[in-house]
Amino acid sequence: MSLRAARHVAHPAAWWGWALLLATAAGRTANPWLLLLIVAVAGLVVTWCRGDEPWSGAYRVFLFIGLSAIAVRMAFYMVFGGSDGPTVLFSLPSATLPAWAAGFRLGGDVTAEGALAAAYDGLRLATLLVCVGAANALASPRRLLRSVPAALYEVSVAVVVALSVAPQLVASVGRVRRARALRGNTSRSPANLMRTVVSPVLHDALDRSLALAAAMASRGYGRAAGIPAPARRATGASLLIGLLGLCAGAYALLSAATPAPLAWAAVACGAAVAVFGIAFASKRVPHTRYRPDRFGARDWAIVASGAAAVAGTILSGVFEPAALWPATNPLSVPELPMWAAGGILLATAPALLAPSSRGGTP
Repeated sequence: MSLRAARHVAHPAAWWGWALLLATAAGRTANPWLLLLIVAVAGLVVTWCRGDEPWSGAYRVFLFIGLSAIAVRMAFYMVFGGSDGPTVLFSLPSATLPAWAAGFRLGGDVTAEGALAAAYDGLRLATLLVCVGAANALASPRRLLRSVPAALYEVSVAVVVALSVAPQLVASVGRVRRARALRGNTSRSPANLMRTVVSPVLHDALDRSLALAAAMASRGYGRAAGIPAPARRATGASLLIGLLGLCAGAYALLSAATPAPLAWAAVACGAAVAVFGIAFASKRVPHTRYRPDRFGARDWAIVASGAAAVAGTILSGVFEPAALWPATNPLSVPELPMWAAGGILLATAPALLAPSSRGGTP
């Protein structure tokens, strides 16, 4: 993609912000209607806004991973037990562990109430994975790395590997599948797929990510020569404290047991300390930037549409909290919280704000 064409594409940080805000909304509820709505909104935006880059197929890969997460969660419930209920679907051979293991039970009755609770938990995890997949499919890792603040240049090589493995994995799957088709290998046995697909894909994706990181390191990307050691330590400490504060605040926001004012205060304090560390260190790292990526009004609108989903779940938590966490015992059809549903529907705005030449009018 040329630089001129890239200017018509939304900023990658905006896509990540939008996707993480959708994931935050998904983490604040176990209502299946809302979770499925978030998956549908993410899929619509990805279909309408993705380009032709190799990482554009990441959403489908993460969708399959999410479905696998639901299946694993259901399997864990059937093997290790969990929520009980009066509606027994079938029974498995059971064994109770000794007292030193707190009487943990393996197997036993599989109830409809417990299976439904496990499905809700698995669906929430799958929705979080789908939101991450949407960000990987929409955001260019190369453009995102160009926007990394100068304070983070020292860890940029590790960031390269972390951000480019998933897109390279998607691209490697396509290359390996075409190579298998050219060789006439159509076998779908697990052993053949492991030998001719899984191993080459993982090896190729990691090799390409490491090659990109080595190329950046050989060109001096991330060097911090001339910076005093005390300044580097102070900057690193402030960044670490700020990121820990952000993580603690994010965990508090996802947990219903923490008061919302305290959680938002932790997020604000962590963000302030992290921004101070980034700004302080960026002034000490000399760097040049050719045609910098601007974060414009459209990018802020994309982030605001994701924030609308979070705001909707917060309002539903105030006016209709029972609908966000539907009970599974007794069995009943969960209600659809209107505030949360309206906020999630507003998150489809990027489909109109930043359509690609594939999905809509450029």
